[in-house]
Order: sequence, then structure tokens, then C-alpha cells
Amino acid sequence: MQIPWELVLSFAIGLSLLCLIGYLLLVPMRLLWRLLAGGVLGALALMAVNLLGGLVGFSVAVNPFTAMAVGFLGLPGAALVTALQLLL
Repeated sequence: MQIPWELVLSFAIGLSLLCLIGYLLLVPMRLLWRLLAGGVLGALALMAVNLLGGLVGFSVAVNPFTAMAVGFLGLPGAALVTALQLLL
């Protein structure tokens, strides 16, 4: 029994398209998870700043914008939010 080359070619093209679609769906999910994890870690960092700042009477508002800024920028983001709070 011989398998026609058209069947093999169509199977290979279909498998390639399935892999491409899976990859295109996976990349945005990684970005979403990274942003979500950064936001949670940013909120925790701001809570730590508020805990330590409470000793000297300083606090930073913890809202989704500041948490995402700190989560996206990391430690410089925490310094930026803290400096903005001191300036404003």
C-alpha cells in the first residue's frame, strides 16, 4: 500500500499551521501572566514601602496603576513612585 504524496504534504501543512496557531496563542498568554505577576509583586513591594514608611509617617497609595508601574519597572519603579509621592 502506497501513501499518496498529496496526503503527506497536506498533513505536514496542517501540522505546521496547528503549531503556528498554538505558538501565536501562547505568546500573549506569557505576556499576560508576566504582567499579572509583575502587578502582584509590585503591590507587595508597595506594601513593604508603606510598612517601612509607616515608621516615619510616609505612605504610598496602592492602586492598580502604581502596582503595575512597580511590577513593570521593578526596583526603579518603586523608587519612581516613591519620589513622585514625595514631590506631589
